[in-house]
Amino acid sequence: MFAPAVAFVDLETTGTLAAEDRITEVGIVRVDDGARVSEWSTLVNPECSIPPEIQGLTGITNAMVARAPTFREIADELAGRIEGCVFVAHNARFDYGFLKHEFARLRRAFTARVLCTVKLSRRLYPDGGRHNLDALIARHALPADDRHRALGDARILWAFVQTVYHDQPHAEVDAAIARILRIPSLPPQLPANALDAVPEAPGVYRFYGLNALPLYVGKSVNLRERVASHFSSDYRSANDLRLSAEITRIDFEETAGELGALLRESRLVKSLLPAYNQRLRRRAEMVALSIAAEPSPPDYVRSPAIDPGAFDDLYGPFSSRRQAREALRVLAAEAGLCWTALGLERRNGPCFARQVKKCAGACVGAETPAAHHARLRHALAPHALKRWHYPGMIGVRETSLTGERTEVHVFRDWCWLATVRDESELNAVREVPPRGEFDLDIYRLLVRRLPRARPMLLEPLTLAQSNAS
Repeated sequence: MFAPAVAFVDLETTGTLAAEDRITEVGIVRVDDGARVSEWSTLVNPECSIPPEIQGLTGITNAMVARAPTFREIADELAGRIEGCVFVAHNARFDYGFLKHEFARLRRAFTARVLCTVKLSRRLYPDGGRHNLDALIARHALPADDRHRALGDARILWAFVQTVYHDQPHAEVDAAIARILRIPSLPPQLPANALDAVPEAPGVYRFYGLNALPLYVGKSVNLRERVASHFSSDYRSANDLRLSAEITRIDFEETAGELGALLRESRLVKSLLPAYNQRLRRRAEMVALSIAAEPSPPDYVRSPAIDPGAFDDLYGPFSSRRQAREALRVLAAEAGLCWTALGLERRNGPCFARQVKKCAGACVGAETPAAHHARLRHALAPHALKRWHYPGMIGVRETSLTGERTEVHVFRDWCWLATVRDESELNAVREVPPRGEFDLDIYRLLVRRLPRARPMLLEPLTLAQSNAS
């Protein structure tokens, strides 16, 4: 067996949405040391009605769960039966997600190493066609008593894994499972428990070598999974290999949600300039195109030179001056613009685009500079930087899945002013707003995320009110 303790888990639920639907039955087959097998199952009162189609599929009716314990009442025993185990389920994201949300409703964390038997079947039997549970039952002649009941389906998974080890070389099965679990092979200079404190939560992480500055800064919605992936051999990049040779310490900061992690990562990379964050460090090279009122080639401006209150005639953002020039070449081809007038080349006479009949002729006097300038503005219009359309400061609230951490990210004029975690911090920001620094990277992040983040005006909003929204 691939682990000292394994829990084969199956759930029946009122639907397919972990954040909205509820559990109606839990079945667990726990195997210790590959030999000691114990079973446990219980109906669960979902504290809501089970849809008729689900009752028809599982056979679990509202009457059957009416006197069953609620999830709160079984939570301790369930957690104890899974503790220390590899969590095995078919389409494991479904079952694991439901349990995480049920525990989160109780303000409790739930984490486990997860093995999905769908993925295992696909790796070991790539030519097998379908890999749903019915297909596995038919392909491997697995016993299928109590199909669509939690304990019955958990037994099928245990039988499937036994069959796999019987049919395939053990080393190949173990290797396939290791790839799915992304079992990390930690560098020898890191302690064996280096990942134990890293939570399954959003945040940023830092890898350190012998110096005070970090080698690498990263972010994730699941810190433990992302950090471990750096040391999983089949996922290891050349960058990860070099990091593994130098890393001596891992540090992390937990955030309430993904936006907080993105903001923190952006700031840390720009301020600390980690050696292995070359791609993210290039965000400091982002530019916008500035178009003057009078005909002249576009100018390339970086974040410090941009006034977020005066976005007229600014277009972008572009990840670098080089990308901005390439965007101008594309626009020139589409709109018949002149490479000389755009500053893409310096020459007397017809520009390159004119020579291949893709320029309307500003370079040879066939088009006036003013007319060309007007067409340039029109071509760039879809790329115009967006005005800040809120009347003042706004806040975006994020709350962790367990409800233990709440953060409000404060913005004004596309600038990230602060992230506050309690009422006093929020009041301090409102009374003396920090001076925000405009950053094209943060601007691009907010343009994508604010429309779906339900931002709220911060005056006269309080943190308590924001939590109730």
